[in-house]
Amino acid sequence: MLTVFAYAKINLTLEVLGRRADGYHEVATVLQEINLKDTLSFEEHRGISFDSDYPGLGSPQNLALKAARLLQEAAGSSKGASIFIKKGIPVAAGLGGGSSDAVATLRALNELWELGFSHHQLIELASRLGSDTAFFLYGGTALGEGRGERITTLPALSTSWVVLLSPTVDVPPSKTESLYASLGPSQFTKGRFTKRVVDLLQRGGELPTSCFFNVFERVAFTVFTGLEEYWQRFSALGADNIHLAGSGPTLFTMVRDKARGMELYRSLRKEGLEAYLVQTMARR
Repeated sequence: MLTVFAYAKINLTLEVLGRRADGYHEVATVLQEINLKDTLSFEEHRGISFDSDYPGLGSPQNLALKAARLLQEAAGSSKGASIFIKKGIPVAAGLGGGSSDAVATLRALNELWELGFSHHQLIELASRLGSDTAFFLYGGTALGEGRGERITTLPALSTSWVVLLSPTVDVPPSKTESLYASLGPSQFTKGRFTKRVVDLLQRGGELPTSCFFNVFERVAFTVFTGLEEYWQRFSALGADNIHLAGSGPTLFTMVRDKARGMELYRSLRKEGLEAYLVQTMARR
């Protein structure tokens, strides 16, 4: 059996620059890996089988399943595997769990099946599975451009503590598409928020949380009914500079130290809210 971890991410910035001729949107984003993780186990098997401790995760659209079949097809291989995912990352939360699972699957089966695919080949396959999927082959802190698939590694953010609040709200089946559809040209930006964060990281300067930006925050309350109430509760408990994690609905705040993070985390849990205290990660 081969066991690997798939880590989550948050977006420190997420800007939409405009709509492309191919129907996708051009984005500029700084992605940051965090140590919240899923655990994936693989064994050689006839065909591809899938199971999880999370009900309903085994649909044909599951990205780990799609990754296994894509790799099998690319390699022209008849080898199979059983895949089991123990979820630690909330589902459909904007934390990249599905994309990270897909990359963990590509890496693990490349090893298990002894295919010898290069890093570059895996990036090409990952990019076919989703716009942010390629990031997880890099990890750490990175700039995403194009649809999000063009990744440039950045100097590591100094290790920081992050408090996540995962709200209990209805999530539309195609939440990311709904968020993009809710944006108008007046909400497109020119990448200046992302450029500022990239410049600060490259100079090794402090990264104030006031630099963070997510364009979807301008429309999230209409897409996720009830999210505004969670935002207000998070703020009332002392969270500063709250932001949407990716395409949401998870909310996050970066705190100055573990003690402050633990205080805020415990306050959220005392209120019966689903919360996590995590750390940022450097590139592995």
